[in-house]
Amino acid sequence: MDRKELFEKKPKIKINDKISWCPTSAAMELIGGKWKSVILTHLISGTKRYNELRKEIPGITERTLSLQLKQLEEDGFVVRKVFTKKPPLRVEYTLTEFGFTLSPILNSIVEWGLMAAETKGEFIFEE
Repeated sequence: MDRKELFEKKPKIKINDKISWCPTSAAMELIGGKWKSVILTHLISGTKRYNELRKEIPGITERTLSLQLKQLEEDGFVVRKVFTKKPPLRVEYTLTEFGFTLSPILNSIVEWGLMAAETKGEFIFEE
């Protein structure tokens, strides 16, 4: 079925046992919220350890980062790899092939965010 026919028939979309009424809602169910897209954007450049992500994303709590990474893993966007069996654990996160499909969208959001800051706000540099 082509896209035009899909839009004419207006089917519901079911992903992870959740029903959405349009593709935008379905997408936002997977990547919406304050932190998921931020985490995914940081993983575009390559594999990151948990602590690297914590340092690169100021303002996110450890609990939130852990929960969001777990959800992104369950939804097939990231792979979690544990390298040691004893504490401290060495854990790395990498985008999956499915996760990389978001790269152009996330890069566009970054560019739009920069444009919005230039147009409607300002950049604040801390010394």
